[in-house]
Amino acid sequence: MYEPIRIPDAVWDKDDVQKALTSRDVAKLFKIAQQWVGSSQSRIGIAIGMPQGRVSEIIHGHREVTSIEVLQRIADGLNMPSRARLRLGLAPRLEDSIESMSQLDRVGITQIFASQGEAAGEISGRATDAKRIDLLVVRALGLIGLNESLLRSAVTGDRREPLRLRVLLLDPDCEAASVRAKEIRESPASFRAGINLSIARLEELTGRQNVDVSVRKYRALPVWRCIRLDDVLYLSMFHPSSEGHQSSVYKLVAAQYNLLWTGFERQFDEVWQSSAVVI
Repeated sequence: MYEPIRIPDAVWDKDDVQKALTSRDVAKLFKIAQQWVGSSQSRIGIAIGMPQGRVSEIIHGHREVTSIEVLQRIADGLNMPSRARLRLGLAPRLEDSIESMSQLDRVGITQIFASQGEAAGEISGRATDAKRIDLLVVRALGLIGLNESLLRSAVTGDRREPLRLRVLLLDPDCEAASVRAKEIRESPASFRAGINLSIARLEELTGRQNVDVSVRKYRALPVWRCIRLDDVLYLSMFHPSSEGHQSSVYKLVAAQYNLLWTGFERQFDEVWQSSAVVI
């Protein structure tokens, strides 16, 4: 079996490559392997565990890749560094991500929580006085859709300062919603109902004093779960077998040269601009 394809490290920082990673343009990534390493379709297929015919279909635009499992195989087969994996929406390589706290500091991660439960007190406390809350989520039932949700009381309580709340929910009628429901072993009907319930509960927040609520629906398979409270971002991942609140939570603080913060801020804004307005 072939070793991973080793694309020169500097290639991953090129503007067109970063754009391909952000948009998950796998066809472009395969073409990059062909351009910079001279890899054939067969060589690419062997490296990532995919038939040559499937590689050809992707390159020629006849098939798209949405599965996280396949994206992970592609990242491994192309030997992507952690910064490229993060831009693609995948977790960094384990050996890169938790070698030491000093390394985490250099990439902008200031703390890691085992799960949302471990970070809940800090998140809810910070939300109470936040002037800006941005959420990139799936259903948001555990965050803001129910009375006992983590952020609900912070939004509905008496606020001293105005709050701008933006929520990105997965479109309940898109194909990605059905895929995600299957991943967590839930019926598509109940999965859609949960999203629609959150939309209804968010509509209840409109017209509240000092709260400006906006909600939009995106249609891509969810990967990263983002909770932004002013200049602090809590980031977790939607794993194919678990929900976002069950994964590790990475805390990022806005700072000069914090590339992770800048990348995820930009990703949120790009998804926001391309999503359908609900509220």
